[in-house]
Amino acid sequence: LGLSACNSKTGITPTAGDIAATVTGTPISKDSVDQIVGQRIAMGQADSTETRKAIINQLAMQMLVSQEAIKKNLDKTPEVINQIKLTQQSILANAFVQDYTKNNPVSDDILKAEYDKVKAQMSGTEYKARHILVDKEAEAKSIIAKLKKNAKLFDSLAKQYSKDPGSKDKGGDLGWFDPRGMVPEFGAAVAKLEKGKFTLEPVKTQFGYHVILLEDSRTKQIPAFEQVKPQLVKRVQDQNMKKLIDDMMAKAKIEITASPAAAPAKKSE
Repeated sequence: LGLSACNSKTGITPTAGDIAATVTGTPISKDSVDQIVGQRIAMGQADSTETRKAIINQLAMQMLVSQEAIKKNLDKTPEVINQIKLTQQSILANAFVQDYTKNNPVSDDILKAEYDKVKAQMSGTEYKARHILVDKEAEAKSIIAKLKKNAKLFDSLAKQYSKDPGSKDKGGDLGWFDPRGMVPEFGAAVAKLEKGKFTLEPVKTQFGYHVILLEDSRTKQIPAFEQVKPQLVKRVQDQNMKKLIDDMMAKAKIEITASPAAAPAKKSE
């Protein structure tokens, strides 16, 4: 029954032109419908007459059921009162974040400085490699011996022996990756290999023993500033908001008077 927006109890009655529908005399405002339509568009859904009719029907159903709840005085129960307070706090907190973001735009100079940081982190070489992961060093050495006789067997040997479920069926193919994203021993071994060569000794990591084949390498591709600008805006805004909230939390006097331990589970009747 729940929808993410409904008519607010502001005491302001919508005018006839602002009403999308009425339910037993109670208006559903166009603003409520528009707000939900906007949320659905943000989620990739299309705005259409059918969509708006469905939203109005849902709002009408929600309103009817909530009116019945009020008739039964459910809005006066401690549990419901507490839920309403928590929902109100969440809405207000989100409104504060949106207001702060709107009134504190991020300049291009700050975004470009952030872009330079990202570029520095992303710069370097990335590799395309295959690997065969086994549990025993002797098994890895046996695979290396077979590859020395015929390196073209790597694909079939990976499918036969590798313990890595993510690459086994692809002949050990790991695609393109940054070695810094791998465990250190693996990344270091890949960086030392020549194109088309495989490791002549098993590479031991926390996962077992690897036989690695380097297929190719290239300078890491870094997207242009304009391409990643929306993500940079979001990143900087999130950083600014976190700092603001951290400062607010640091200045606030927060005293925990109840145990944070989980409450015991209620026995089912």
